Amino acid sequence: MFGWEFPPYKSGGLGTACHDLTKGLSRQGTEVTFVMPAVPSSAKAKFVTLLGANVYSTKIKLIDSLLSPYATTQTYEETYAKNGSKEIYGRNLFAEVQRYAATAGRIAKEVEHDVIHAHDWMTYGAAINAKKTSCKPLVVHIHATEYDRTIGHPNKTIRGIEQAGFCSADAIIANSHFLKQTVMSHYNIPSSKIHVVHWGIDPDLSDYNLNYKTPLREKIVLYLGRMTVMKGPDHFLQAAKQVLQFEPRTKFVMAGGGEMLPRIVSLAAELGISQNVIFTGALSGEQVHKAFQLAELFVMPSISEPFGLVALEAIRNNTPVLISKQSGVSEVLRHALKVDFWDQKEIVNKIVAVLRYNSLHDELQENSAQEASKFELDTPARKCIDVYNNVCKQMVVSA
Repeated sequence: MFGWEFPPYKSGGLGTACHDLTKGLSRQGTEVTFVMPAVPSSAKAKFVTLLGANVYSTKIKLIDSLLSPYATTQTYEETYAKNGSKEIYGRNLFAEVQRYAATAGRIAKEVEHDVIHAHDWMTYGAAINAKKTSCKPLVVHIHATEYDRTIGHPNKTIRGIEQAGFCSADAIIANSHFLKQTVMSHYNIPSSKIHVVHWGIDPDLSDYNLNYKTPLREKIVLYLGRMTVMKGPDHFLQAAKQVLQFEPRTKFVMAGGGEMLPRIVSLAAELGISQNVIFTGALSGEQVHKAFQLAELFVMPSISEPFGLVALEAIRNNTPVLISKQSGVSEVLRHALKVDFWDQKEIVNKIVAVLRYNSLHDELQENSAQEASKFELDTPARKCIDVYNNVCKQMVVSA
């Protein structure tokens, strides 16, 4: 399995998804070697031992690299400059992707495997090389496409890498029907090649039991995610401006980093609401769960959200959610408020209603908390194993 990140080394939902998928696979008796670009030496995971020691049948192979989740060409060059001119690093993002591909491809000669599973575009080159080396079937897992990340203005090189990955794959896994439609329409991939596997969450995570809920003088509305165009942080602030006209004591907490953060901080000042907006920066571990549990409402105003694992984490923390209809998670959540991201008036109406009417808040909280129990790790793992079995059978037949 080729990926960008693995907790605690993670910058977003992809790291959590990879962690939970490998845990679910191991529970089903599937052995996974997880190949990633880089990981701090201090990285720990309850069921993973680095460099081959095997707990729950999952191992991690490390490649020394500057490659990071959600990197852009600009952010990669800034990181490269800070680390000096070390020859092991490529001089730009695409050179680094190629270096990762070449190194990771050699691992396919050393590690016994039946299936290759690759997560998102920066790993596709590595996975294609591994397939050429081992002649094993390739499953490409899509968490977001370049069309999602750029709201319809793709980088041609990245789009080309995605197209190559989709065409080289024996099967494709998409995390929602929303994302499947994107791949079919923009990359001309047949429906029969794409399998939808919705995400689950780890029910055993102890942080869900921290119980930070406490009465506050001011009610909190939470945005938690990367500050990037597809996530709609500017839509969140525009709505906050209007909500404050009705509920002036409300605090809006924006948790996360990302390329849009300076612009969003400036926007809060321009709107004249800085005194009601708290920027926490990126949160991790207990901090994430504390933020959820202190909030009256979690808002995910995404313009394009292939899934939105954070919404499941919110309801698992007993926090009601307002989510964009332009998200994959809206396909599976019943007890959530849903709205088109562009419908600013309706977003404001729904936020104000939750803040004003305790009965609405409590009903959402109770029902979504019960619904959270159906999102677990075994079901998505079994669906992925079904895909593995199918591509292996196809390879035997074609041989």
